[in-house]
Amino acid sequence: MKWNKYSIQTTTDAVDMISSALNDIGIEGIEIEDNVQLTKEEAKSMFVDFIPDLPPDDGRAKVNFYIDSEEDDGSMLEKVKAELEDLRMFIDIGEGTITESETEDKDWINNWKQYWHTFTIGDLFIKPTWEPETDDMKEHAVLSIDPGTAFGTGSHETTRMVIKQLQKYVKDGDEVLDVGCGSGILSVVALKYGAKHAFGTDLDPNAIIASEENAEQNNIDKKQLEVIEGNIIDDKAVKDACGYECYDIVCANILADVLEPLSTCIHEHMKHGAYFITSGIIDTKENEVAEAFKKNPELEIVEINHDGEWVNITARRK
Repeated sequence: MKWNKYSIQTTTDAVDMISSALNDIGIEGIEIEDNVQLTKEEAKSMFVDFIPDLPPDDGRAKVNFYIDSEEDDGSMLEKVKAELEDLRMFIDIGEGTITESETEDKDWINNWKQYWHTFTIGDLFIKPTWEPETDDMKEHAVLSIDPGTAFGTGSHETTRMVIKQLQKYVKDGDEVLDVGCGSGILSVVALKYGAKHAFGTDLDPNAIIASEENAEQNNIDKKQLEVIEGNIIDDKAVKDACGYECYDIVCANILADVLEPLSTCIHEHMKHGAYFITSGIIDTKENEVAEAFKKNPELEIVEINHDGEWVNITARRK
């Protein structure tokens, strides 16, 4: 379908109020353009390991929204204009002008799928759910996955490195903890390679949905893969739900800034001799994360691997 794109010229201070007003009148899929730098907290929640440099914030911003061209009779635009006029009484919205353009005819939800195809990591085939299983995949481990809106297709270097380590260290009957499970791909891989049970945690509720769907897609019973929402670092309820000194493998493909505090307490959930497999570490932070691991007397680093600019650190509980 075609969409009419509308762009509101405004100020950075007014962005939140305008976005809320648009949402209130039924507009979804709002897009914001500005030069406001991300905070470290925002970068963590968005799976960003480094914050890009932006031009200086000049106080100007643009709020874009879309209306189905076939349903756009002008009434919604009039509602937007009325909302903007109301907001002028409470906040400086700047120009408040609206420009219009038309987008290409695209399926915004599924268009990206044309760029992702089956690939292999070692003897593991990772295929999108919308592609068929081929003869080449017979007698090999096959992972069917749809990342949905969560992070993790297996094609990124960080995920690939953790999968290679799981292929190396997972044994039949292992208990696996997947911190920041995303789409659940690492848990599913571990189960494919013989793990008995996997327990995942993530801050994003979309990750819970994606993990459960991908488990079902791969014929994994709900009892084999459990996923909860929450922070294992400082939420005692989450820590208790995970359990203590009960895991043979812990994997965490998350940000370096999260791995550092995690490394101080993750041993509480690991058996002695268990492996802590990590990635999501940009090479400029390798030494920083490695030093954090070394400060925990319960952990010893057994491997450091690189793939492009990304790093895997695997440690073992003594």
